[in-house]
Amino acid sequence: MKKEDAILFSGGIKGAEAEFGANAERLGIEEVNFTFEGHNIDRRRGLRVLNHEELKNGDVSLEYVSKLMNRSYTTSPTIRKVLQSIWYQINKGQEIYVIGEILADKTVKGGTGWGAEFAKLCNKPLFVFDQKRNAWFKWSGSDWVECKEPVITHLHFTGTGTRFLEENGKKAITGSSSEASRNRASWGRW
Repeated sequence: MKKEDAILFSGGIKGAEAEFGANAERLGIEEVNFTFEGHNIDRRRGLRVLNHEELKNGDVSLEYVSKLMNRSYTTSPTIRKVLQSIWYQINKGQEIYVIGEILADKTVKGGTGWGAEFAKLCNKPLFVFDQKRNAWFKWSGSDWVECKEPVITHLHFTGTGTRFLEENGKKAITGSSSEASRNRASWGRW
């Protein structure tokens, strides 16, 4: 793979998404950040503001998402738009990378959890770095399996996750472990 052909899809929010974007920029990888009018984001590179019609394409039943995620989502227009923009991130990526926390019910904590669940539904390769456990996990189709630090293998990939990025999560994004260093492609972990 050539880094010139790769595209990171994200949301540009502070924390994991901003770090994925900064790393992509550092490596010369194109970046697309899906957002909507009035949403406060950190990354402006590759900004893609979704209009009302595009947001409707990513609309989901909040009742369905709440049942799937074993938690309640507010019906506020902002939350709906956040979930709709996450739909674009996951839909565009061929592999999904998430920084966050895997909960006991096998979902991922926070709004990021919807992205992980949608990736599961789409049967996309899904990797989560659990900051509390300080380890990478891959979704097997039925459970989370701890794995070595993954290496991106698809040109179109999604990087998303928590706004509360810790140092180990930042290192997970940059691929700073010795294992990743040995396995790097010529253009970095990506």
